[in-house]
Amino acid sequence: MYRIGIDLGGTNIAGGLVNENYEIVHKESVPTNAAERTQEEIVGAIAELCQKICDAKGIALAEVEAIGVASPGIADHDRGVVVYSNNLPFRDLPVASMLCELTGVSEVHVENDANAAAWGEAVAGAARGTKKSVMITLGTGVGGGVIIDGKVISGFNYAGGELGHTVIEKNGAPCSCGRRGCWEAYSSATALIRMTGEKIEECARTGRKTVMTDLVEAKGKISGRTAFDAMRAGDEAGQEVVDTYISYLATGIANMVNIFQPEVLSIGGGVSNEKENLLRPLEPLVRKEQYGSGLVPMTRICVAELGNDAGIIGAAFLGMN
Repeated sequence: MYRIGIDLGGTNIAGGLVNENYEIVHKESVPTNAAERTQEEIVGAIAELCQKICDAKGIALAEVEAIGVASPGIADHDRGVVVYSNNLPFRDLPVASMLCELTGVSEVHVENDANAAAWGEAVAGAARGTKKSVMITLGTGVGGGVIIDGKVISGFNYAGGELGHTVIEKNGAPCSCGRRGCWEAYSSATALIRMTGEKIEECARTGRKTVMTDLVEAKGKISGRTAFDAMRAGDEAGQEVVDTYISYLATGIANMVNIFQPEVLSIGGGVSNEKENLLRPLEPLVRKEQYGSGLVPMTRICVAELGNDAGIIGAAFLGMN
């Protein structure tokens, strides 16, 4: 039994052929070319990618049981429609029915990309075997997905689950969504890079030495690793950035735990590559703010397991509750 998962991004379309053991047996990607293509042409490219994946494994597309598409934006999974995506020219686009017609596969599902990744972790990753889980991704923004009783929670209008756009600092830093003080503005990799840059500038103004300056000169830019690498080198300024970042992250995670009380909360995205350097100081801060801490079973906080494959695997198994 094979299913195809498509992780649709603004830059690339990644697709994988996934077997019944949740293993990707073949993976391909092609450029999205969102600026040059119409929405219909992008769906056509997805259909071509599905055929290419099957050809590479020597199977007919008709043998594929289902196709799932993880798309950025608002995805109405009941109708198979991408309602809106700010990174793609999709507006009320019936992706599922279009792909059914183009591929001959009768079962096609559509879901928001963060929700699909959370579903992937729920069925095959860090939260497998659970019924209630939350996944957050720390990348350009803070993405999130909530799984309750084996179902993706996305609200009555399919726009729910935007965990990064809960406010943790009233009238705080501006967020790309238009609000101020969003969790995303403090806990994304983008926010970590901003905090690192601010600390480097502060050190330059005050004449304080920091390893971060040397790291930036060597790499040519500030990255999400800069402060963590400096911390590992014993740099006090780097440690201060990491401590500040993790304190904000802990506040947002405690909010998620207090609202949903999931069995597992997994953390994905580039910053999660820090693993124990992230989890070790994070967990006690969350426990301190968790409602019922010490009196009820605790949410397990861990690093997500599927990495960049979460969206593909999750998309492939959409519709299987």
